[in-house]
Amino acid sequence: MKNFKINSKFEPAGDQPKAIEGLVAGIKKGMRHQTLLGVTGSGKTFTAANVIAQIDKPTLVIAHNKTLAAQLAQEYREFFPKNAVHYFVSYYDYYQPEAYLSVTDTYIEKEAQINEEIERLRHASTQALLTRKDVIIVATVSCIYGLGSPVEYEKVNLKIQKGQQVSRADFIRSLIAIHYERTIADLKSGSFRALGNNVEIIPVSENVIYRIEFSGNVIESITKIDPISRMILEEVDIYFLFPAKHFITDDAQAKRAFQSIKDELAERLKELTAAGKNLEAERLKRRTNYDLALIKEIGYCNGIENYSRHFSGKLPGEPPDTLLSYFPHKADGSPDFLTIIDESHVTVPQLGAMHAGDASRKNSLVEFGFRLPSARDNRPLKFDEFEKLIGQTIYTSATPGKYEVALSVPAMGGQTVEQIIRPTGLIDPDVSIRPILSDKGASEKDDDIGVGQGTSAYKGQIFDFIAETEKVIKQGFRSIATTLTKKMAEDLSEYLKEKKIKAEYLHSDIGTIERIQILTDFRKGKFDCIVGVNLLREGLDLPEVALIGILDADKEGFLRSETALIQTIGRAARNVEGRVILYADTITGSMERAIGETNRRRAIQVAYNTKHGITPKTIIKKIHDITDQLQSEHQRTVKQLLAVDRKIYDNVDDLIKEKEKQMGEAVKILDFETAAIIRDEIEEILKAENPKPKRNSRK
Repeated sequence: MKNFKINSKFEPAGDQPKAIEGLVAGIKKGMRHQTLLGVTGSGKTFTAANVIAQIDKPTLVIAHNKTLAAQLAQEYREFFPKNAVHYFVSYYDYYQPEAYLSVTDTYIEKEAQINEEIERLRHASTQALLTRKDVIIVATVSCIYGLGSPVEYEKVNLKIQKGQQVSRADFIRSLIAIHYERTIADLKSGSFRALGNNVEIIPVSENVIYRIEFSGNVIESITKIDPISRMILEEVDIYFLFPAKHFITDDAQAKRAFQSIKDELAERLKELTAAGKNLEAERLKRRTNYDLALIKEIGYCNGIENYSRHFSGKLPGEPPDTLLSYFPHKADGSPDFLTIIDESHVTVPQLGAMHAGDASRKNSLVEFGFRLPSARDNRPLKFDEFEKLIGQTIYTSATPGKYEVALSVPAMGGQTVEQIIRPTGLIDPDVSIRPILSDKGASEKDDDIGVGQGTSAYKGQIFDFIAETEKVIKQGFRSIATTLTKKMAEDLSEYLKEKKIKAEYLHSDIGTIERIQILTDFRKGKFDCIVGVNLLREGLDLPEVALIGILDADKEGFLRSETALIQTIGRAARNVEGRVILYADTITGSMERAIGETNRRRAIQVAYNTKHGITPKTIIKKIHDITDQLQSEHQRTVKQLLAVDRKIYDNVDDLIKEKEKQMGEAVKILDFETAAIIRDEIEEILKAENPKPKRNSRK
């Protein structure tokens, strides 16, 4: 019986049937590397989904950023609603790694803000891999960073069974041993509380409460409860609770690790002392002993991952356990899963660059006595290690890089499959070139709109883009402008607002969830134009976009390379009215090649449409707010209740007073969940009444 069953009202069309057949045949022949060269909007994800359904193996999909990964996860969930599709990305909303700058003698302590909901999704991913066969994990390059051992993680899960002989006190100790936090307030993921004969737990991978009821030293019942409504969802007889942290070890291994760390410390102190580095030796001694004391007392310390080699029992230099370790392997240890690297021309170089940057930072910490040498083994995989650990691989891109092109040839036992024809019949957009420098449309009052350049020399392309944007807005569509700098993106979006165009900027300084929300609002029509740097190039599915303006297209470089231009042009290929304007005063080699490739594809597509009598149609795609999956039940409930209450109360002060009264009443009866929801409702009301300054105001 097949594990994966695809759910779609569409059948493969255009070049998809040929691509699916070719890729499946390649996998069955044992091809290690294949490339799907698919133009933007040709349905590469649908093709990949059909391949997964036919191959019927757990699959790892790697994307190069969180926004694209979230979008892909949503698409795969739609294709496989009855299978386990999970989202695995870095759980840091903010991350400043530990570092030492010897030039200025500055030590930077690790500082991180963890997104609890993303951490829950990470645990859901690893638990699904250990318990199911129908799993698709959509991940970013964070999948090659160290994670706890899957053997230890699985070994110490807590079996909870109705009728089980265990005292309430021993049960609580068992929860603490697998890093669950005790609380007397409202529950959150990875926490528990004890009330009378009951212990209530929210597993680290779920958004429900499990109430364990004791009768003496016996578990009398296990009840699954909705955390908001407190409704009983079901009674269960048995439940397996996985640890709240991925870095986990048993007592015997912990003792061995302690001794191993002490031995390494003693050896390293001798080396530093012999080299006359007494300050570094003393620093290392104090820091390591402090960490050991914390681990011994509470089982954890900040930066425990730096000792991961000792706890995992690995040898110096051995690859760390990562998400890839949780995927199934054959008896001989070889990977038994499929790997899909999305937008491979960007993702592959990212994967290859991770180790070197991390090693440079760690070497400095080790040299100056902030960490033991074994901290170097807490690292991302080297690229050659990554290559050995992944299964048969499909690279998908409209512009494959040199790496995947070189591997996907018959001489290397691979192949490249082209997907040029779109199921919708849409052809690549018309591309035109217009000058940057022009005084058309300028006026005296606009002399200061250099848009971050301190000059009015850019008025030509700006005014022209505004005029063209106004045309597509009247048609009910949207536009995108790409700039060379973040500052220019911010300035241009502000100027567009002054011209009565609803605009927003998007670049790497904006948080993950906010980026996703901006794109969702853009599709819904809350914004007519988005201005970005290079975040808009790859993998963003925006069928409402009918115009893309590439500003300063003749400034040869990374952002205006042949690959970048082809990818950007492709963003307009999902709309039948799609067109692209390159603003340039000269035609660069990259521009010439990008336009040439676009025209080649257009010719193939037009010929196919003519032969088969196809009339192109704009893609109609349901708009999903994919931030929902990143919000907790608590956050969603706050928004839902607040929406209802705002309709009841006209006066904000009255609403706040009523909410404060309700919160007080909830606290009196120890209903902390309700009190917390009301508290956060009040915070949302106050935010709305006293909004933060607009993001552009920092100029």
